[in-house]
Amino acid sequence: MANNRRPEIGSTIAIQKPVFNIILRRLQENGYQIIGPRVKNETLVYGSIENMDELPYGYITEQKAGAFRLIQADHKHYFDAIPGAQSWKQFLFPPCVDLFTLRKNGNGWEISNSKLDSPSYAFIGVRACELAAIQIQDNIFMRPDFADPTYRERRQRVFIVSVNCLAPAGTCFCASMGNGPRVKDGYDLNLTELDDVFLLTVGSELARSLLDGIEYEDASAFMLTTAERSIERAAQQMGRTLDTNDLPELVLKNLDSPHWKEIGERCLSCGNCTQVCPTCFCWDAVDQMSLDGKTTSRTRVWDSCFNPGYSYLAGGNTRPTISSRYRQWLSHKLGTWKEQYGTLGCVGCGRCITWCPAEIDLTEEIAALRKETR
Repeated sequence: MANNRRPEIGSTIAIQKPVFNIILRRLQENGYQIIGPRVKNETLVYGSIENMDELPYGYITEQKAGAFRLIQADHKHYFDAIPGAQSWKQFLFPPCVDLFTLRKNGNGWEISNSKLDSPSYAFIGVRACELAAIQIQDNIFMRPDFADPTYRERRQRVFIVSVNCLAPAGTCFCASMGNGPRVKDGYDLNLTELDDVFLLTVGSELARSLLDGIEYEDASAFMLTTAERSIERAAQQMGRTLDTNDLPELVLKNLDSPHWKEIGERCLSCGNCTQVCPTCFCWDAVDQMSLDGKTTSRTRVWDSCFNPGYSYLAGGNTRPTISSRYRQWLSHKLGTWKEQYGTLGCVGCGRCITWCPAEIDLTEEIAALRKETR
């Protein structure tokens, strides 16, 4: 029987799919900019949406090493399409941020600090691997000894509607990393999509308030069992696996392996993997001066450890070869990251595999490194 009492935190309810539009509207009324997956230029992007009609209804994605294809399928789901190159990182850690501007006047230079742009975002459709990536970046940008002000201001205003992933792609391996397909925590609302209903698990008091007065049903045993079986099936259908039992030791004890050179002969050092990765955080500060010499500004921009200039120091480059730059990326991601932050830096989303033009697959490279060292 449907009711409209406010559900408790931790409870799981069922709503008819059109009711989700009411939740989206209430988020907008509370000042949130709704961001979700949408189809654009034959791919999936994260952008502003107004209602469910803009979600990728009926779509799936076909992904393999070096290839991504969006396909219109014959199903009734909104969240079966695995995301494309973009991640939620772009909204919390923007690719370009103005830091300050200097203007020359009669008395010298006047500095003006850029105002923090802190929109309130509601992220719709955050998968388990992506939520794990956000939590990893929380550890990077909101450390006890330092908090990045841009990241912190944006992060504390985010409302997260996460999604249990039921249709993994060919390059997914989040189950190997312990990050999916089931969402564990860190959400305001967690959604599991069945054919006719959404199951919503309430994770915050704010989510409770948004559900006040909405008609729903308590999730039945049949619904919960169906959802559970779907999640288990998704975990078994991962397109890739990665054995993490000997990580990070395997990587850190074999930094001189000839395997790095073999990878370097294939790698283009294009930086695609770092740009699509939801956890990579390398950046640079760029100064730009106007042609008349009266104004200069400093901007923070994304960078990549595959960029030769990133590792250039006075007197030379510390990583002059492609193989040394690839080794740096992977040994940090699956090695020293654990020492720094307590977790590996990979969440198993598979983006680096899908968007690598050389079709380099880190799950295969780790397996090959393990085989060579035995």
